[in-house]
Amino acid sequence: MQILMTKTSYERVRARLATIAPDADIVTHSPDGTLHQDGQPVTLAQIEPQVAWIGVDSAYDGSLFALTRLVAEAPAARWVQSATAGLDLPPYKTMMARGSRLTKGNAQAVPIAEYVVGQAISLILPLTEQAVLQKDHVWRRTPYREIGNTRWVLVGYGNIGPAIAQRIKPFGVDLTVVRRAPAGDDLIDRVVSLADLPTVLPEADVVVLACSLNDQTRNLANAAFFQALKPGAILINIGRGALVDEEALREGLARNQPAHAVLDVFTAEPLPADSWFWDHPQVRVSAHTSPMGDGNIARGDDFFLANLKRFVSGEPLLNEADKSEVGL
Repeated sequence: MQILMTKTSYERVRARLATIAPDADIVTHSPDGTLHQDGQPVTLAQIEPQVAWIGVDSAYDGSLFALTRLVAEAPAARWVQSATAGLDLPPYKTMMARGSRLTKGNAQAVPIAEYVVGQAISLILPLTEQAVLQKDHVWRRTPYREIGNTRWVLVGYGNIGPAIAQRIKPFGVDLTVVRRAPAGDDLIDRVVSLADLPTVLPEADVVVLACSLNDQTRNLANAAFFQALKPGAILINIGRGALVDEEALREGLARNQPAHAVLDVFTAEPLPADSWFWDHPQVRVSAHTSPMGDGNIARGDDFFLANLKRFVSGEPLLNEADKSEVGL
């Protein structure tokens, strides 16, 4: 079995890898795009990887897109482990169309969930107001709504949604999840379909977009979405920029629908320096930073090795995607 992975991933896991697949032939990919087999440079035409691991480190060193495109050109790949939870990049569709199995990454769910909860709490509690009062030496109480009295709507409940739910439910929030499957879990108060989203927006204090981007969700947060949204609500988007109609959002902000938008993803990335988002007083901008936790590498390694063990033994793979997730 030949496995293609990043050079840095292999250096980290080679000892553990040897216990799972001792006879595996390893091909490594470097950030500059070069491939090596047994220490010698090779071309894509000279290799036939049956397994490809697009590791988390490729997102950090800038080689993610190049490696993903390269894997899409490797027709022998029977299974591909992605570093990302979202599968909207065209190469993923190519992989699944040719018959490759594709499993999604889950390492970033932890930091994304922490980002979402941290941003929401900092807007629900009057922390900014208190900082201003301190600066001005003003002794004034700042009453606030308790987090446990808020209602949240999570749009999407793959890997990220449950991680968010695990962190907010101890506060006592009321949680509605929007998902395709009607089944819920102990963390969810109710599950609704995407078609029913307009019925829950008028009561939502916090709306989190954590769904994948596809034909059904593109521009999901459109003019009608914001018209239905509860005045004073918080919108947090950690999914994909194209989930939001950005002009409709600007019009909604002017009406306080929402009162605040926390945006980690945008239609155009990097966000242009002249974008209106930067200086809007109701918008928080971050540079697709929510996944960048310091535990991602270790979680990504563990997940790939666990799935490799399953692949070798013929067991079901964890977090396997279906064709609808890539538009097939």
